[in-house]
Formats: sequence, structure tokens, C-alpha cells
Amino acid sequence: MPEGHSVHRIARQFDRNIVGRVVAASSPQGRFAEGAAVLDGREAVEVRAVAKQMFLRFDGDVWLRVHLGMYGAWDFAGDVVVDATIASSNGRMGQTNQRGTVLDEKILDAAGENSLTSIGAPRRARVRMSEQTTGLDEQVEWPPPVVGQVRLRLLTETTCADLRGPTACVLQTPDEVDATIAKLGPDPLVDDVAEGEERFTATVRRKPTPIGLLLMDQAVVSGIGNVYRAELLFRARQNPHTPGRDVPEEVVRGIWRDWVRLLAIGVETGQMMTMDDLDPEAYRRAMAHRDDRHWVYHRAGLPCRVCGTTVLMEEAAGRKLYWCPRCQA
Repeated sequence: MPEGHSVHRIARQFDRNIVGRVVAASSPQGRFAEGAAVLDGREAVEVRAVAKQMFLRFDGDVWLRVHLGMYGAWDFAGDVVVDATIASSNGRMGQTNQRGTVLDEKILDAAGENSLTSIGAPRRARVRMSEQTTGLDEQVEWPPPVVGQVRLRLLTETTCADLRGPTACVLQTPDEVDATIAKLGPDPLVDDVAEGEERFTATVRRKPTPIGLLLMDQAVVSGIGNVYRAELLFRARQNPHTPGRDVPEEVVRGIWRDWVRLLAIGVETGQMMTMDDLDPEAYRRAMAHRDDRHWVYHRAGLPCRVCGTTVLMEEAAGRKLYWCPRCQA
């Protein structure tokens, strides 16, 4: 499932390529035909990402809410102004190009964003936007042919965005959008960071629920998924089974502050990078391979990188929880 950083990056692509343009909307699959008819011919005027959901506003105060869930993804095609940190020389979206690059050098693209690669002019490409990304494929035919089960197609004169397999794809009124967002926990990229820390800390500290489950509850904190949950708890050396109300306040605050930092890194690099202080070669490996990017996630049965104890994996509310029983005792 795409975690918070991915959704914010997708929203940024919509801001660059769809917002400010009139769209032709359709539902090739047919499951969103009525909603597509409402959107057809309207201008997209605003996009917002909150937690794992994206909200796209059209003229007339019509909002499209999309939650990608486990299997959803957006495919972009056409003249796509790609986020500078998305396109790399090997085509894997979200992976920075490290070859020949000074790692601490800050290079700004035309949009003023920190990147380690230049994207140059808009390119004609097909770009897949989800947690599991594919490459950039040359796109010649326009409009591009519909491939697979496309729930919603948004087409401008130069850019096509196809939505597949979302958990939610619905139209909402402004009041409904506000109500949806009100149910979500604080998002460091949307809410005031200090206020978010107070809200998160107060919520966790009154809950008897294990902290490992609270971090996955989008009503407690927005955007954290399985990867970030495991890594945040390891970095805090926190046992995932400890009730939230028993976790020391300074640890809870530390988890929030670490989430603020890791989320920003994820949005910038497109990768859930959770290891610090890597030398240049280790950083290159980490950016290229997920297995070199995390402390405990997906390392069940392998030795802890810190203490050598075997990393455990167990089921927690239907999701895999990875942790070190010694470092997080």
C-alpha cells in the first residue's frame, strides 16, 4: 500500500500536469461512469494530499477523493512534467541517480525542488505512480490506448492520468471532504507540525492499544504504513506491544519528530529511506535496493543490524510486523 510520501508525490504530479487544465473524464472500465460524466469538461483547480488519500477539486466545488489502497495506482502518459526526484537514468520512478553525483550537493530543478538528477524539458513518457513502480516507457500513440481495468481516465490536451484498482474513487462535496479529513490524524505535511505533535502525543498517551497498532491507525497519525511503522519503532527502540499510554511521553514525541523527518525524506527521494549516516557507497546501494534501506522491515529471520539478534515477524491486525526482540525489548 502506498504510504504517505507516495501520495504527496502523486499530488505534486497532479499539481504540475493536471491542475489549471480542463479535463476530458471517462471510465473505460465503467465502474465510475456517472462520476466521470460529472467531471467531464471541468477544470481541475486544486489538489490536496492528506494521509493516504488525495483530493482533487474541480470547478463548481466538485471534489474527487481517491484512496489507492493495496492495489491502486496512477499511470501518467503524454507530455509529463516529471518530478525531478522521480525520473532517474534507469527509469525507476522515485529513485535518485547517484552515479557521478556528490551526495551532499543540492541541485535545484526548474521547479526549485531538491534533486540529484535533471529532468530537462517535459518528456513524452508513460509514468506509473504507486508504491511498486515500473519504468518510463516511450509513448507514441495519442491518446494512449486503454490498458487493463481503468477506473478513471483524466485527459488534457497533452497529459493522460489513468487510475486503476483504487479502494475509493468517489465524488464529494466540500463539506464531505472536510468531514473525511477531520477523521484523519495529523499529517506533518498538511498540519502545523507543533500542533500535530501535541495532538498525536495526547492521543497515543491515553490509548491502551499497543503502539504498534496505533501507528497504523490513520485516525491517530496520517500516512504511516507497514514499512514506516516498523522502522519508526526500531529507531525509537520501542517495543511494538507496549500500550500507548505506557510509552514514555518523550518517546512518543520522538516518534512524531522522527516521522516528520522521514516523511520529508520520502517525499524528496521517493524512497522510504530509514537508515542514517550511510557512507556514499552504502547510500547508493540503499537507494538502489530496498533490502539495504531499512533496519528491520522485511528482515525476518536475519540478524539485527545493531545487535545480531534474529529479527522477528508476526501478524498484527492482519499486517506483518517486523521488530528486534533485543533492541526493542
